[in-house]
Amino acid sequence: MPSAPATAPDVPNPEALKGDGLGCHSGRDAMLEAAAGAGKAGTLQQYAADYPQGPHDQPQSMCPAFGSLRVGLRMRRTQTILSGSACCVYGLTFTSHFYGARRSVGYVPFNSETLVTGKLFEDIRESVHAQADPEKLDAIVVINLCVPTASGVPLQLLPKEINGVRVIGIDVPGFGVPTHAEAKDVLAGAMLKFARAEVAAGPVQAPRAGRTDKPTITLLGEIFPADPMIIGMMLEPMGLAAGPVVPTREWRELYSALDCAAVAALHPFYTASIREFEAAGRPVVGSAPVGHDGTEAWLQAVGQAAGVAQERIDAAKNRILPAIRGALSKTPITGRITMSGYEGSELLVARLLVESGADLRYVGSACPRTAWNDADRQWLEARGVHVQFRASLEQDIAAMREFKPDLAIGTTPVVQAAKQSRTPSLYFTNLISARPLMGPAGAGSLATVINTAIANKARFDTMQDFFEDVGTGHASGVWEGVPQDRPEFREHTRRQVIKLMKKRKAEEMI
Repeated sequence: MPSAPATAPDVPNPEALKGDGLGCHSGRDAMLEAAAGAGKAGTLQQYAADYPQGPHDQPQSMCPAFGSLRVGLRMRRTQTILSGSACCVYGLTFTSHFYGARRSVGYVPFNSETLVTGKLFEDIRESVHAQADPEKLDAIVVINLCVPTASGVPLQLLPKEINGVRVIGIDVPGFGVPTHAEAKDVLAGAMLKFARAEVAAGPVQAPRAGRTDKPTITLLGEIFPADPMIIGMMLEPMGLAAGPVVPTREWRELYSALDCAAVAALHPFYTASIREFEAAGRPVVGSAPVGHDGTEAWLQAVGQAAGVAQERIDAAKNRILPAIRGALSKTPITGRITMSGYEGSELLVARLLVESGADLRYVGSACPRTAWNDADRQWLEARGVHVQFRASLEQDIAAMREFKPDLAIGTTPVVQAAKQSRTPSLYFTNLISARPLMGPAGAGSLATVINTAIANKARFDTMQDFFEDVGTGHASGVWEGVPQDRPEFREHTRRQVIKLMKKRKAEEMI
């Protein structure tokens, strides 16, 4: 099917229903083609520009829509409604509640008939009208998952406001948004665009805590709860204050975020959000105040962006840098490390590890290289660290096997592979990124957990020796008789799968 122009009419697309599971398993290319033909070409082209793909066709983390869902669920007076296959919605809601969501997720179910006839869009419209209670909500977020996006379900035709409740419709397909980290930006950027239009139209709601008399620095990216307070302390000698953290916790904070002296892109992949800040005339500064060198460079860049005199910038440096240097020297990290993750803060953690004394050989991030993490990349590469953007699982594991680290920090499958090779390992998301990283607190936050993990090498050797006789692969476990490997069965299944794929390809060409 040829791709339609971005101005094509938004009509449901029956082609998206080909394949198993209402199109879910038809593959990235088929879903992209169907979505473009159904009028989503403009959206997908923007995503391709904002979030360039990596070496793999699909994300190697959780469903990307989780990022947008999480942003909405963490906001006060905001209702999130999902439109997608039931299995996807179940997985997303399960993951959301596992990560602490304390409210329900709306769901508009569908089948082949409602999808093709356009009844699904009408069902979504009805659900939005039913939920639009201004006494309870500031905004309703509607998220199209893969199949409704591929079928062209036109969320942009929803009313922008109902009874004073804003309606934000976004598409977050796994075949168009690479990672859940970048999906946070999809919703944050859409909300900032809406809020910016409201500011241009007239007076808006004041911040819950009132306005500060100091120029503020908006903090872009989800960070540890204590980090904004630490950043505020570092900004104080320059006459600046820490502004809201984007993604925000309620709608009115979006106005405060836009009303800033500068934006600190602590996480560098919020491309859509940065576009809105730049449209509002706000300068954007990359990197973050991590470690001694990172903090010194960041304070200088932020001070200059906010128009602060050099003597006040120097005063801020003189106040905080000795404390950071002392914390780094007090709790050094010893050992060789490889690290990877998909949160977007990997390069910041890498800088902190290097300044703490770690022999860091490799850092992989599922997020892309951007103008706002280039300084971090250059700093790390100058110190012999291999930096891999859009890293695949295979690259992360290959680095671990090549460098033979004393500790591997990574995603769940990397940690699993490390433990199987008797290498101590830590899960990046829960054990590393969920810690303060900024200022003196960040300088000493990683050393204890990392040095403790490295010291556990002997325990892995003991466990390997203890379980050595339980077998591997098909023979794993305790058996009265060890199972016989039957490679011919696997080969037969492989041939059947190839035959089925060829049959489907031939049917598509008819």
